[in-house]
Amino acid sequence: MKRKLQSITSKLWSVSAIALILAVWQAVSSLGLVDSFMLPPPLQVARAFVSEFPLLMGHTVITLEEAFIGLALGIALGFAMSVLMDRFEILYRAFYPVVILTQTIPTVAIAPLLVLWFGYEMMPKVVLIVITTFFPITVGLLNGYRSADPDAIDLLRAMGAGKGQIFRYIKLPGAMGQFFSGVRISASYAVVGAVISEWLGGFGGLGVYMTRVKNAFSFDKMFAVILLISVISLLLMRAVELLQRLCMPWESSRRREE
Repeated sequence: MKRKLQSITSKLWSVSAIALILAVWQAVSSLGLVDSFMLPPPLQVARAFVSEFPLLMGHTVITLEEAFIGLALGIALGFAMSVLMDRFEILYRAFYPVVILTQTIPTVAIAPLLVLWFGYEMMPKVVLIVITTFFPITVGLLNGYRSADPDAIDLLRAMGAGKGQIFRYIKLPGAMGQFFSGVRISASYAVVGAVISEWLGGFGGLGVYMTRVKNAFSFDKMFAVILLISVISLLLMRAVELLQRLCMPWESSRRREE
């Protein structure tokens, strides 16, 4: 009961903060402190969202398709790299700095090159999403593997377990929390990466839509699509949390006991 009350109170504070931000935003626009041309009031943005809803949904399907494909490949690549780098120390020493280096390159800088190399179809978008999403997965899993209980590992070794069994029964279960934390981050990165890549070329998607309404100076529609992207990212992160509960039921049991 106490946990439910805390959860409700936490949500009330979040809702109140959002309502306050919207009220201040509406007041600033209504009082003319900022031209409505530059900062459309929330009500105008809501009307634009409703009027453009069918078109937005069509572009959303394209963006989500790119995001899901890129995220799936990014998770697969991150998991494979983490397993190999944990298994072979020489690979860890050789490629971990390269993994870090990939995240120092701004996505807006590499996106034009990907469009130049792969064209305006889905390929450059997927490649950019993979580049931005595999990193949290790889690093999270590696940290989880290396934080495994050494006493538990020694116990399995004393019982004759091999490296594969140690990985399966000790390292991988212990790294699941870090894995899902990385997936939550990557899920939001996937949508943002898709939109950024669509800015620079494409035939559909929320990024293409944003470019068109920006060129038409329809900033109310611009804010509407920004709101939609935020909602999509939050929903994806929530979906990952639900998936984590299904895959790690012992965590929910432990929290209830606490």
